[in-house]
Amino acid sequence: MRILDDVSVTDVQGFKAAGIAAGVKKSGKKDMMLLYSEVEAVSAAAFTTNRVKAAPILVNMENINNAVTRAIVVCSGNANACTGDQGLADAKAMTQRVADKLGLDSKEVLVQSTGVIGVNLPMDKIIPGIDNLVENLTDDGGVDAAVAIMTTDLIKKEFGVELEIGGKAVKIIGMAKGSGMIHPNMATMLSFVVTDANIEKELLQKAFKDIVDDSYNMISVDGDTSTNDMACVIANGLAGNKKITEENDDYFRFKAALQEVNEALAKKIAEDGEGATKFLEVEVIGAKSKADAKLISKSVITSNLTKCAFFGADANWGRILCAMGYSGGEFDVNKVKIELQAKGMNLVVAENGRGIGFDEEYAKQLLLHKFLKILITLEDGEATAKAWGCDLSYDYVKINGDYRS
Repeated sequence: MRILDDVSVTDVQGFKAAGIAAGVKKSGKKDMMLLYSEVEAVSAAAFTTNRVKAAPILVNMENINNAVTRAIVVCSGNANACTGDQGLADAKAMTQRVADKLGLDSKEVLVQSTGVIGVNLPMDKIIPGIDNLVENLTDDGGVDAAVAIMTTDLIKKEFGVELEIGGKAVKIIGMAKGSGMIHPNMATMLSFVVTDANIEKELLQKAFKDIVDDSYNMISVDGDTSTNDMACVIANGLAGNKKITEENDDYFRFKAALQEVNEALAKKIAEDGEGATKFLEVEVIGAKSKADAKLISKSVITSNLTKCAFFGADANWGRILCAMGYSGGEFDVNKVKIELQAKGMNLVVAENGRGIGFDEEYAKQLLLHKFLKILITLEDGEATAKAWGCDLSYDYVKINGDYRS
């Protein structure tokens, strides 16, 4: 497997895309995207765990069960959430318009929205926008598509790999958006991954469920779980590998590569957290079980007090241990070791569940780095887990204080 440079989703054969400014955003920036497979494809997806689900999520939860998926249309700038029957009708109208223009069944189309909650879609702009998207579909439109799904993101997020399956070159490339309202168990993040691998739909869903649990569900920016989040993968089979129909070596090779792509996208989302100045990774090793390791790492990465301490470059290890304690994960506090790591620097701040003397100035210099790691050793077993997030800064409040303006 090799990582691909400067990729976009349309670098995968058989996929076309477009991204345009339809006038949904007040800024005039690109705000609609269409991704299209020229041949029949299968898909898998995961959706928000929020009980309040946006209209497009409800439509997708039905359409994802269709045997074939051919297109995804996205509106950025309006969430179409908490919009009642009209919102549901509008989401369905979007899938129907795409289907009509491309000669598809509406169930072959997925739809998404992201942005302000509680406002009806401007369908007088959306419908012409879809027509425009169809007219502008190209095999190099992936970059525009990645830009069009952004809201408060500072950077577009793309990542891809290539691997060999059964003697055939297979590509897996994804794009994502998200920088706020991000919390474990999916949040306002959209992720769209495409591949030319030939794989059975049921196996694609099985692999993707596991991958989502270990990637997107392990990131947190602010602790808010959105109404709109979605991650999906579409496979069109054009690589020509022997179809993957069982959990064999080809399946596990594909799954590992798909994990690589989605984990990289998840990290990019965490790194681009609203107002973030630092990217944080929490790794728990030596846990009794995978479940314990995940609970503990997610609790630390979600702790606002811990995030604030890292923003201020304060080695306040007590906040880390406190977050571990209310995580619900099982561990022996008397065996806990906490280390802070940055580029070329390492500092143990707690051992055997207690603080130890350390150089405060050295700690300050370590915590001024942008990329930081909290390594937690438990000595209770062999299980490990990682979670990713960012610090909590003044700018986060500024950005979200006038989000609707």
